[in-house]
Amino acid sequence: MSAAKKSSGKSNIEMFGDVPILQRKWQAALRPGDRLPRYEDVMLGSLGRLADHIVLLKERGGALAVSQPGRYIQQWLNDDRWDMALSELSPDCATALGEAAANAALNHRPYLATAHCVRDGLVRTYDVLALPTFSRWGGTLIGAYVNERGMQYNLLDTIFAATDEGLLSLAAIRDPRGEPFDFQIVHLNQGAARLLKRPGHELLWQRLSAGESLLSTAEVTERLRETLRRTSGTQFEIESEDRCLRLAVTAFGDLLSLTLSDVTALKRREVSFRLLFENNPMPMWVFDAATMEFLGVNDAAVQHYGYPREKFLSMKLRELWPEDEWASHSKALQEIGDVYHSSRDWRHIKADGSEIHVLTFGRRVSFDGRDGYLVALVDITERRKAEARIAYMAHHDGLTSLANRDFFQDRLREALQRSKSGSKRVAVLCVDLDLFKHVNDSFGHAMGDRLLKQVAERLTADITGNNLAARLGGDEFAIVLCDVTPNEASDFAERLIGTLSARYDIDGMEVVVGASVGIALSPGDGTSSEELMRNADMALYRAKSDGGGVHRFFEHEMDRQAQKRRDLERDLRHAFANGEFELHYQPLVDIASDKISGFESLLRWHHPEKGMISPAEFVPVAEDIGLIVQLGEWVLREACSEAMKWPEEIKVAVNLSPVQFRSRNLVQAVISALAHSGLSPRRLELEITESVFLAETEANLAILHQLRELGVSISMDDFGTGYSSLSYLRSFPFDKIKIDRSFVKDLARRSDCVAIVRAISGLGRSLNITTTAEGVETVDQLDWLRAEGCNEVQGFLFSAARPADEIATLLAGFAGRASKAA
Repeated sequence: MSAAKKSSGKSNIEMFGDVPILQRKWQAALRPGDRLPRYEDVMLGSLGRLADHIVLLKERGGALAVSQPGRYIQQWLNDDRWDMALSELSPDCATALGEAAANAALNHRPYLATAHCVRDGLVRTYDVLALPTFSRWGGTLIGAYVNERGMQYNLLDTIFAATDEGLLSLAAIRDPRGEPFDFQIVHLNQGAARLLKRPGHELLWQRLSAGESLLSTAEVTERLRETLRRTSGTQFEIESEDRCLRLAVTAFGDLLSLTLSDVTALKRREVSFRLLFENNPMPMWVFDAATMEFLGVNDAAVQHYGYPREKFLSMKLRELWPEDEWASHSKALQEIGDVYHSSRDWRHIKADGSEIHVLTFGRRVSFDGRDGYLVALVDITERRKAEARIAYMAHHDGLTSLANRDFFQDRLREALQRSKSGSKRVAVLCVDLDLFKHVNDSFGHAMGDRLLKQVAERLTADITGNNLAARLGGDEFAIVLCDVTPNEASDFAERLIGTLSARYDIDGMEVVVGASVGIALSPGDGTSSEELMRNADMALYRAKSDGGGVHRFFEHEMDRQAQKRRDLERDLRHAFANGEFELHYQPLVDIASDKISGFESLLRWHHPEKGMISPAEFVPVAEDIGLIVQLGEWVLREACSEAMKWPEEIKVAVNLSPVQFRSRNLVQAVISALAHSGLSPRRLELEITESVFLAETEANLAILHQLRELGVSISMDDFGTGYSSLSYLRSFPFDKIKIDRSFVKDLARRSDCVAIVRAISGLGRSLNITTTAEGVETVDQLDWLRAEGCNEVQGFLFSAARPADEIATLLAGFAGRASKAA
């Protein structure tokens, strides 16, 4: 069981990490009339769940039962079940929980109890704070908060202090006033059981008042209570018909340590020692304090080390140590009293030559008339191996075994520190795989993981000396090169790109990816690990922007562009919070009726210092930082509300970002906008681009179908500019396709533009899909589009996008024919 306070959620640590905080929380949550606070107000953390250190207790059949334990409680109880009686738990936990819960329920107030648990030879002390709460299901729920104190008591020292004496540890049991009235045996050795003439398993966890031993008298209980009050030590004797026992009592908080000595039969102490030593399952031996010869070994030591008993008894302690530690241990032998008076970690050699790690505990004893040391050992070899594995995992990537980000940063800082003395340059290379996402999407993540392992092998093969390669995450890697020139760094990057771009053979399947590299060099590009990493990453971004498969060095212009981008991100967030966005509306004109059929809503940002900023500049940034989801919901609500002011036959079109589809909240946002404004769904058009289908196609198609079921229209924007638009028309029944302005602009001069417009218009007629041409600026273009069968147009010929307060005037001006108004 962990000795540290742990919790999986930060909010729970902040709320339940301290007893006074819990008590204040309970007091603050008291209901009117001083009734019990509600369970939800006290027990649930900010994440709305039960804290790891809380266990809920309820009454069941006249007895207390565990309803729900937190994860820390499950470890404490060594039981992960729910809904079990206290009697099913280990007695040490059950006693403390029962005492705390009973007193809290009786007094209707928090009650703080103490639990003493023995785990692996350690007495661990826990605070158990019981909080009575009101349950909406009826009755009272007791929430018990359990947390370990820092102090622990090692019982091995006590065992070896006097092997012929009985040892007990007693925990005080207090009444509701906090006064000790009884004691419970929480630990005892075989000597104590023998002296009390009762089996150890019957005495363990037994209250003194409920027993029938020499300790079960009112006189003994009173003497123990007095010792506990004084928090000091004392000695007294108790007598029976056939023996006299001397009790040495020491108080440790709520814990009493008792040493029982039978002063009527000194011989029994030798028997007790032999029993403890020879039959102990823990490897033990006695060695001579002067010669270091083994005087005695128990069966457990013989079996664990593999030496025959005769061989063992002919050896000296030094022969168990590896030879490389003989010199260092010689000094330790001179201070043997200090060494074995406390625990110590040693390396030992077994009979088969294998090396183990042991933890030793020892005390000076007299053995067969010779001055020696009694030593007990715990084999911690597997624990050391586990610690080594954990240390390795903490510094290396679990998939590729390359260094992880933290280890890489440490090594980079060390390299930079070394470079200062010799004016040497350190290079940081950020490496990103090109087309890796295609491998994951086409062959699955398992294939992607195997590819990353092979990439790591190639990286490792090219790294020598103090240089280091690391995986930062995903398909991102980094390399630190020590003492290099710019030309050497460039040559290395070129070779690396060639190495990583060579084909990979995975289970007979050929996989090809590329690599892009960004390079930053100290000290010009930075003198700290953070600066170099940031600047190398910016250089990598430039390499990717230049098409990939190349390397780029960091340039300070990149930093300026990055700063400009960061400023834009900051201003965007402020703009949304300050209401700096507004919608303008551009009319859509029906060619057949020559009248306005709707308006497309277009987002505008009026920066307080920079003026109007183009959507082409800020919308991609808003998408990258996730602001487009909130911004898109605002656009939907604003456009629908404004459309309610127009004539009923006029529609409003709203553009959707692919990022809004990833949020999985798009359908609810549309429903909310329609409900808030009261706009009919038939008057709302939602415009998307084919990029919506480039990722998570099935999920996005499902969302589009849900939107169609609401009654809104779906339009494909910028049609004809992508590489697979026709397949999208087959996968989803669009209501409208919009012909991109790039085809409309050159209608009068280029025959291919005419052919494309004609093909799209014909496709629309065949599929019963409305076609809208964008960017119409001249009457000639309008005539061409009318002749080719286009249904709808928009552009500066009719009007630029106008603010909402100009729409009424615009509609009045177009009351007649739109072409005449234009």
